Amino acid sequence: MTAMKSDLLVRKARPEDNDRLATICFEAFGGINATHNFPPDFSNLEIVQGFMGFIISAPFVESFVAEQDGKVVGSSFLWPGAEISGVGPVTVDPLKQGSVGRTLMEATIAKSDELGQKGVRLVQAAFNRTSMALYAKLGFDVKEPLVCLNGPSIGKSIPGYSVRKPTPEDIPGAEAVCRRVHGHDRTGEFAMSIENGTGRVVESEGKIVGYTTDTAFFGHSVADSNEAMSALLGAAEAFSGPGILVPSRNGELFRWCLAHGLKIVQPMTLMAKGWYQEPRGAFLPSILF
Repeated sequence: MTAMKSDLLVRKARPEDNDRLATICFEAFGGINATHNFPPDFSNLEIVQGFMGFIISAPFVESFVAEQDGKVVGSSFLWPGAEISGVGPVTVDPLKQGSVGRTLMEATIAKSDELGQKGVRLVQAAFNRTSMALYAKLGFDVKEPLVCLNGPSIGKSIPGYSVRKPTPEDIPGAEAVCRRVHGHDRTGEFAMSIENGTGRVVESEGKIVGYTTDTAFFGHSVADSNEAMSALLGAAEAFSGPGILVPSRNGELFRWCLAHGLKIVQPMTLMAKGWYQEPRGAFLPSILF
C-alpha cells in the first residue's frame, strides 16, 4: 500500500520505523497534554517504543506512515473488528502539521471502507480542538463525552453478582451481552483477553450479564446494567495505564466511581463515522472505541 498526495507519501509501517514513530507519538501527545495541564498518556519513551513495536508487527492492525521529503512525519493505525474498526493512535510531528493528519485519516478511513466495515470509531482528548475539528470535517460525529478515571482498586462486591476469570466457553455469553448493548460483537478482543488473563465476566443468577477485556485504557467493558458494571469495577485489581473511560452522561455510574475513590484524569470524546447504535446498557469504551 503506497499512496501519494501532494508531497506526502503514505505507506505501510516497517519495523525500522519504530523509534521515529514512537518519538513522534510521545512528543505529540505529551506536548498537547502539557499545553493544557494534563498528565501525559505515556510516562516515558520506552513504553511507547514497546507499544509501537507491538502494533507495527501485529497482523490484525493496519498501519499508515506519512513521509515527506524522505522523512517520517506521522502515522495512524486501524484496528478492524468483526464489524467496526477502531482508529489510533494518530500522531503527527508537531513541526510538520499542515495536511499530514488529514491525509493519514483519509487513508485510514478508505481502508476501513475497503474491508467492508459498518463503521469506524475513535476516542480523542476533548481539549484537543485541532483533532476534534479534523475528525468532524471527515464525517465523524460526537457520540459520547467521556471521563478518564483512575485511582486505587475499589475492592467492593455487589450483592447478587459474582466476578470471575472467563474461559473459552464464556465467549457466546459475552458476545450476547455486547450485541444487546451495542448491536455488534467484539468477540476477538474478548477471546484475546482470555488468553492474556486480563478478561473478567460478571454473572447474576448463573447468567453472564457483563464482561471486561481489561479495566484499562486499552480495555473495554460491557454490561446489562450499572450494577453489573459496578461489580466488574469493584472487583478490579487495578486500573492500568491512564485509567478507564467512563461515559459522563451515565451519571449513576460516574458518581459511583467518584464515590469509591476514582479521580478524573482528563475529559475525552467518543466519535463515530458510519453505523452506530445508541448503547442499551452500561459500557466503558477502550481508547479505540
